[in-house]
Amino acid sequence: MPKLDPVFLTRPLAHRALHDVAQGRPENSRTAIRAAMSAGYGIELDVQLSLDGAAMVFHDYDLKRLTPETGPIRQRTLSELTNTPLNGGDGEGIPSLADVLSLVEGRAPVMIEIKDQDGAMGPNVGQLEYAVAEALRPYDGPVAVMSFNPHAVAALAKLLPKTPRGLVTCAYSPLDWPLLPEATCDHLRLIPDYQSVGASFVSHNVKDLHNPRLIQLRADGAHILCWTVTSAEMEQDARQIAENITFEGYLA
Repeated sequence: MPKLDPVFLTRPLAHRALHDVAQGRPENSRTAIRAAMSAGYGIELDVQLSLDGAAMVFHDYDLKRLTPETGPIRQRTLSELTNTPLNGGDGEGIPSLADVLSLVEGRAPVMIEIKDQDGAMGPNVGQLEYAVAEALRPYDGPVAVMSFNPHAVAALAKLLPKTPRGLVTCAYSPLDWPLLPEATCDHLRLIPDYQSVGASFVSHNVKDLHNPRLIQLRADGAHILCWTVTSAEMEQDARQIAENITFEGYLA
């Protein structure tokens, strides 16, 4: 399996880039990405699928929280989305993954989270993973991919066999995941798919870092990262277990 570039273990990863709307830097925006690079951080970002099959750098499934528009991002084209301004920014639109990679040009490690497109962490995936693979094929720089959905990571293993991949993991409390069947939560909580998808790391919820499964995975050679750290005190505690952090709301 491809190994995680060591830079992912030494540079803190700015969650959705170094965003701060008060400073005119919306999350997952070009402005926030430039700020992360200037500060010497790595970049964690999310991708969703456009109507015409492009990987867009955007966290939510719906446009309403982050833009003046409403409705599913998946019902808008690449052209429409690149012309949809992000709230709190300077008028810039939603960037595509290709746009972001052209901006970064290998100057910072990029961790890409593929958002679940199945709706229930199931096997109805592939189109977004293909779009990510197409954007990454010409890219030369430290990059890794990850997803909560093990099926997405398995698809990425076929499409990008040389790119490091990981699972985003947590305690999967049914209260936090009301749309998932309880049986699915019970399954994913144990992180049983790590080996089968060819992962080399997990990025685990910082609130659940004392999970015994992480100790077992680390003993078996897995890199343990965590999300989302929001203070220096939390970072100090997290680093007792995690090799690196994804952070926001302060400067790691």
